[in-house]
Amino acid sequence: MTHIPPLAERHVLTVDEAAKRIGIGRDGVYRAIREQRLRARKFGKRTLILSRDLEAFLEALPEFA
Repeated sequence: MTHIPPLAERHVLTVDEAAKRIGIGRDGVYRAIREQRLRARKFGKRTLILSRDLEAFLEALPEFA
């Protein structure tokens, strides 16, 4: 049986998983990708996001003043 790591340990995320992980909607994730604020990769029709790219996106967000 194949072990699938929990979402918090995954290195590659789908758009749905990335949205769930940071608490925003799919549209927000796709908007960030379109605006080139979030790096994504394509594998066939699938859009994939590396965990490190999602973390970089979050780090680049402005701080709340």
